[in-house]
Parts: sequence; structure tokens; C-alpha cells
Amino acid sequence: MIIELSEFFNNPSLINLGFLKIQYYAVTWVLSAVFIFQYLKNHSIIKELGLSEEQANDIVFLYGLIFGAMLGGRVGYMLFYGLDQLIANPISLFFVWEGGLSFHGGLMGVITSLYVYSIKQAISFLRLADAVCAAMPIGLGLVRIGNFLNGELYGRPTDGSWGFIFPTDPYGLPRHPSQLYEMLFEGIILFLLLIWIGKNTNKTGVLSGSFLMGYGVIRFFIEFFRQPDAHMGFITLQLSMGQILSIPMFMIGLILLIKSLKKYEAIS
Repeated sequence: MIIELSEFFNNPSLINLGFLKIQYYAVTWVLSAVFIFQYLKNHSIIKELGLSEEQANDIVFLYGLIFGAMLGGRVGYMLFYGLDQLIANPISLFFVWEGGLSFHGGLMGVITSLYVYSIKQAISFLRLADAVCAAMPIGLGLVRIGNFLNGELYGRPTDGSWGFIFPTDPYGLPRHPSQLYEMLFEGIILFLLLIWIGKNTNKTGVLSGSFLMGYGVIRFFIEFFRQPDAHMGFITLQLSMGQILSIPMFMIGLILLIKSLKKYEAIS
């Protein structure tokens, strides 16, 4: 079945008054932060760390969203996907209206921000990371819906018997809705998996390691259905930049998970 999407999926706006333009994609970012906060403020680890609702608010909106995901995501995008442009014009780092955020850059930004916050509050960084990692799939799923509505980051062409035709695709080909694949696996399935893990263990580092491994595996395989960035294509061995960045992410998660489990085995 071929589904041809309307022009609505061409950079749609919830509000467009000329001087004021609010896109659905931006709304999914705000909703992500709101829902993550609602989930995180009542999480058992947050209570275990003795953090208040106000502190949870700071973790999500200030350290997580602004300093972490947005600032880190922008820096990461320019380093991983726009290095030539950054070298030629360093000020382009601040051209946020041109778009360009990287999940892997955002993740590094969030990790850095959480580390700073944990030192400031004198709490366990890894335990705080466990709580945040448990909530992150909520945001990932919602933002992927934003990508779909925006008609961006669509998939590779299908065999023609099924797929979505995006109005933003200059070739007008039926393509995999890779944004929806990511919404399902990075968002819903990974979220449920982490809930199950959290209910079966409270060992520090297990949730963080599981998230890194889970996302790394999911992103690596879904990239086989996602169209590589036009200005980069495949980097090496027919692998995209997203796949290359997911490999060390998985390895770090695996090492963290093994060390966390061994630590508790040694204690017991």
C-alpha cells in the first residue's frame, strides 16, 4: 500500500501568524520535556536521591533540555554532520534556524550536564543517570513523531509495493517511514524494556548501560531503513554516520552493564 502524504507534512506549523510561527516539531520537543518531567518527578530513584520536584524540574528543563539536548545536540550535529561548514564558518554553530540537531551529540550534552549537576548536589552521577535514562525513551518517541510530521529524516526507497511518499522528497519515491519505526522501537519498546529492567533490579548503572545498549542496537538496525544524510551518504563499509556513532554507544553500555553487575556480585 502506497500512502502519499499531503503538503501538511512539509514543515507544518501549529500557529503561523507571519511574525509568529510555532511548528509541530517544536511542540513535540516541549511535550517531551513535560512528559519526561511528569514521569521523572515520581520515579523511585529520584526519591531515593532525596531530590525534590523543583530539582527534578531543573534536571529536565535546564540541564536536560537546554544545556544537554539542545546545546549538545547542536554542537554534536556540527561536529558529526557539518564539520566542513563549522571549519569554514565557526559562527554557523549558532545558526539554529537552519536546523540540525544530533541525538548522539545531545546525549553527550545530557551526560555532561548531569555530571555537573550531580557534583553540584553531591549525589551519585550514575544513579541519577539511571533515572534519566529510564525516562528518555518518552522524549525519543515524541520527537520522532515530530520528524515524521516535519517530513524529514525519512527512510530509504521501498520496492514500490508499499511505503510513504513525502512531499519533502524531491524524487517522490515510496519510502520507509523510518521515523515511525524509531518511534516504536526507540520510544515505546525501549521504554517498556527499561521499566521491566527497573522492576527486576535496583543495581546502579544497569538502567544506564541497558539504555545505551538498547538504543545503540535499535538505531544501528533501523539505519538500514533510513535514508543517510544527503551531504554525507555512507561513511565506510556502507554504514551511515548514525550507525558508526551507535557502535561505541553500544560498547560503552555493555562495559557499564558488565561492571555494574560484577560490582554487585562481588559485594554479595
